[in-house]
Amino acid sequence: MGKERKMTDTTVAVLGTGIMGLPMAMNLHEAGLKVRAWNRTAEKARPLADRGAEIADSPERAVEGADFVLTMLADGPAVDGVAGAVLSSGAVWIQSGTIGAEWADRFAEAAEKADVAYVDAPVLGTKKPAEEGKLVVLASGPEDLRERCAPVFDAIGARTMWVGPAGMASRLKLVANAWVLALTNATAESVALAEALGLDPRLFLEAISGGSLDVPYAHLKGGAMISREFPLSFPTRHAAKDAKLVLEAVGERPDLGAARAALAHLEAAADAGHADDDMATVYFGVR
Repeated sequence: MGKERKMTDTTVAVLGTGIMGLPMAMNLHEAGLKVRAWNRTAEKARPLADRGAEIADSPERAVEGADFVLTMLADGPAVDGVAGAVLSSGAVWIQSGTIGAEWADRFAEAAEKADVAYVDAPVLGTKKPAEEGKLVVLASGPEDLRERCAPVFDAIGARTMWVGPAGMASRLKLVANAWVLALTNATAESVALAEALGLDPRLFLEAISGGSLDVPYAHLKGGAMISREFPLSFPTRHAAKDAKLVLEAVGERPDLGAARAALAHLEAAADAGHADDDMATVYFGVR
């Protein structure tokens, strides 16, 4: 955290202070925005209270009088559980959870009916970029909300991409997630294959290093798999949820075999006891 603090009268209600929501709320607070947060498990919001932010005991209390409501919850049903409070607040609704295309469209329609400004704005990045305020914000919604939302997006991200009408950002997030899932799963398969062939899997990472095949993410996740140390960045169960969203979005075509393989391996890893561990534990679903 640490972007320059400039006090404003803008209040942002943050609903959901988990692995991603908490550092996002922290950065909003550090940027000088007034933060009022709610989380189903109140203890997870405690670090915000220690910084001087307000913690609400209900979504309704959190959104009262807010200029913006940012939802960062696990899935569409979780967001749906607070949607009534959000829509009744009259605040600009920034929906940043990864909920898929169908839920994003459903909330956009509900916001339009309620005459509430709605921005579909999932983010690219995991725990560390969230802590550093270096997420990439994928925003979609009315053009006239760009400038209005800028202080919020600038506080949580290094870059904001506006990609069209509400719902388009959630679709782009699915595309990006399909790539991340495929890359993580392929890394797990290559590490496991190297081991099965009697090779030190670190040779695989050395072989791709610095060339056209190199990807920093492969070293990050591959290194965790090789060391069997998995600092939590993004849980396996959430990655499996995201894989399902990718597959549900398009049906049988295009043939997303890599996403199906990732889902199978993530579910196997979760069944083996790694549901709440980092998604790099997909390795245990491959072995």
